[in-house]
Amino acid sequence: MNAASSNFSQAELDKFDELAQRWWDPNGPQKALHALNPARLGYVAERVPLRDAAVLDVGCGGGLLSEALAQSGAKVTAIDLAPNLLKVARLHGLELAQQQPGIKVDYREMSVETLAEEAPASFDAITCMEMLEHVPQPASIIDACTKLLKPGGRLFLSTLNRTPAAFALAIVGAEYVARVLPKGTHQYRDFIKPSELAKWLREAGLELEDVSGLMYEPWRNSARVISRTDINYLACARKPA
Repeated sequence: MNAASSNFSQAELDKFDELAQRWWDPNGPQKALHALNPARLGYVAERVPLRDAAVLDVGCGGGLLSEALAQSGAKVTAIDLAPNLLKVARLHGLELAQQQPGIKVDYREMSVETLAEEAPASFDAITCMEMLEHVPQPASIIDACTKLLKPGGRLFLSTLNRTPAAFALAIVGAEYVARVLPKGTHQYRDFIKPSELAKWLREAGLELEDVSGLMYEPWRNSARVISRTDINYLACARKPA
């Protein structure tokens, strides 16, 4: 099988599909994602003018970041392979369009590798948040995103560092103690060190511009960008013009 047809885990898709109906519940299983979203959006908006920008959200889930990008003025395409999540995203998008006419996200059920073959060099910016640690071949995702970027475009990623601190907080703390994430959401072996991510970005032909930490504070249910990268972190890379 080619990368487009094999670079996913059905068990992972099923796991997130089961959460679909409560994806937009700010106090539900995705409570932490709701808290992370403003920080993620701010990180992107500081580095790319979003007004009228063509933006792709890879692994969009129920559309939290996709809608926020669209509300910031971007022309957003969002892709995922979980059909129930996309159904929820589209339904929530209809509600948003009623409240804010003109705000729209183009949701598609397809892999990023397939889209890269169909529409190379189409996007000013691409976001891929909390996804790389859930796929068998993260480097394939980065390669496809590189093909999809216009020259000068930027790729934004977030993932978890493979450190004892990340294991303690993201798995033991978040899934078993505080229970802000469902048990089994993450597997420590799939966490990604910044050095590994930087290597994949270089091999794809991208220039790494920034790596910053992303701190979730469950006691405040909020998140902020910080300098420490030993748990969650964000990265920005640019495709040479």
